[in-house]
Amino acid sequence: MERRCVKKITVLLIDDHALFREGLRALLSRQDDIEIVGEAGGGKEGIQKAIELMPDVALMDLKMPDMTGLEALCRIIEKRPQTKVIILTVSEDDEDLFTALRHGACGYLLKTVEVEKLLNSIYEVARGGACLSERLAGKIMKEFREMSSKSAIPVSKKESLTSREMEILSCITRGKSNKEIATILNIAESTVKIHVQNMLKKLNLASRVEAAVYAMKHKLFTDMPPRDS
Repeated sequence: MERRCVKKITVLLIDDHALFREGLRALLSRQDDIEIVGEAGGGKEGIQKAIELMPDVALMDLKMPDMTGLEALCRIIEKRPQTKVIILTVSEDDEDLFTALRHGACGYLLKTVEVEKLLNSIYEVARGGACLSERLAGKIMKEFREMSSKSAIPVSKKESLTSREMEILSCITRGKSNKEIATILNIAESTVKIHVQNMLKKLNLASRVEAAVYAMKHKLFTDMPPRDS
């Protein structure tokens, strides 16, 4: 394989399956321009090692016993923003995909990814780019095409939303679940569901993902600081 980098790319592996980590290590260690600097079997350990080892790239699973990959992602971005995080998972769930990207992941790949694609993704992300599995990239393009077909919806539609619906839309755009939104806004989860249904109906949208894409497309919250719990 042609050498792609002058400097070695340092990589941290974060996954609770030891055999999977072992396979990744064996694969990546064969590359002259990639160095595995550490491994972690969970999110908390991954955060600590990201801070201590300062890797260029972290390959991280979403499903781990002590902390979700999304939670670990946010902490790594906060504590070690120079580390580029690629989510490597079995989840093709739309909400996982969009939430990871909104929270700062530079890539989202399925564990069925081909070796060449994985290697090229590491090189690309290390250079400041981004990467997605083709199937998932197709999902994003589909969402934007569908949103474009609804471009007749004016941005002024947001004026028809109540202040509570706008708060909930802001939370959805930041990847929050109904349960998390209920906690943040101190309301019942059932109330959140009702607000979400009303909001989607007003915006003529079919899903939370469409709502998040719509909000980002029209930059509805560029002047609104995020409100986290």
